[in-house]
Amino acid sequence: MELVKNLSIGVLGAGFMVLGTAAQALSVTLTYERSIGSPGFGPGQLFVPQGIEVDDAGNTLISNGRGLNPDGSFNPNIGNKVEVFNPKGKYIGAIGKGGKGPGEFDEPAALGISPQTKNLYVGDVFNNRVNVFDPKGKFVKSFGSFGGLKEGRAFFGPSGVTFDKTGNVYVGDFSGDKINKYTPDGELISSIGTTGTEPGQFQGPAGIRISPVSGNFFVSDQFNNRVQVLSPEGKSILTFGKQGNGNGEFNQPIGLEVDEFENIYVADSINSRVQVFDKNGKFLTAFGKPSGATPPQLGEPPFGDPLDLTPGTFNWTGGTTYKDGKLYVGDFFQGRVQVLSVEGAAPVPEPASTLGFVLFGVGTTAVKMRKNRQKKTAISLEKELAKTAV
Repeated sequence: MELVKNLSIGVLGAGFMVLGTAAQALSVTLTYERSIGSPGFGPGQLFVPQGIEVDDAGNTLISNGRGLNPDGSFNPNIGNKVEVFNPKGKYIGAIGKGGKGPGEFDEPAALGISPQTKNLYVGDVFNNRVNVFDPKGKFVKSFGSFGGLKEGRAFFGPSGVTFDKTGNVYVGDFSGDKINKYTPDGELISSIGTTGTEPGQFQGPAGIRISPVSGNFFVSDQFNNRVQVLSPEGKSILTFGKQGNGNGEFNQPIGLEVDEFENIYVADSINSRVQVFDKNGKFLTAFGKPSGATPPQLGEPPFGDPLDLTPGTFNWTGGTTYKDGKLYVGDFFQGRVQVLSVEGAAPVPEPASTLGFVLFGVGTTAVKMRKNRQKKTAISLEKELAKTAV
């Protein structure tokens, strides 16, 4: 439990003070609530869910992976669309289809819904672009150009999608090791970051979110096995994490979310878990365990063997989103999204804070009592002197 302490000072007299501690405690817990989707290739079934969003109506949108033939060649009729589930998790339809044309996908990945227009932005990996759809799922336009495949990386193209308060959209260029800033219409404005291991540099910026509190960027730096926090101008503020499987360590973090209290949720992919940190990068909790199954190889069906669909078990954690106290996490090689309930995210007063206020009150009362005693003593003395004079 992390304590953030403020001191209240009660002055009792010259050279004497009582310090009351006003503390706030943060103890976040994640609890499995339900799953959305099931592994497979039919309607409402999922494989390699990379992007997740929840719209204002409570519908869950999930990008479904790239369909392949047995020989590994592209099959546009398998997956390659954004699947839509109603608030109860029932499959209700899809946005887009496989292909190379307008509004078509060759592996949809990161998703983002503009807070201003409610348009849906979808990273279209092998078509090397972002596709935009209106709130009714009608194709609007495509934009962007991103780096190609780098040696040692299985993914490239557009990664995370996020928005600032003015409606500009930021898209990670995974192989370009930078974050591109676009107007809402897709015109490139500027870029943040370069390739490297220093603060402000990236090796595979995957999950990207702008804090609703500070406007800072929070980025999962996948191959540097860390999380970076940058100012709105792109200046490095904080970096934390290293490779490993202990608390606060990562093995290729992908999805990343920031809540209204600036707690940070990180999909620690190969470790098959989610880790939670406060805004200063201090570890709070972790949730999830690995299924034990080997991830599929290229050309194999995109599911672990065997599947383990018990709650809280993952075969890699992938795409994420946070909405109204719920964290949605893609179970990458098990064809589902697990919904977790977040509790204790808001700082709450510790009992010590009440004690602090009591001590402060006692101090104030003591000062008043002392003054009253002094006043009464002075009056009594005056009366005695008057009697003596008579």
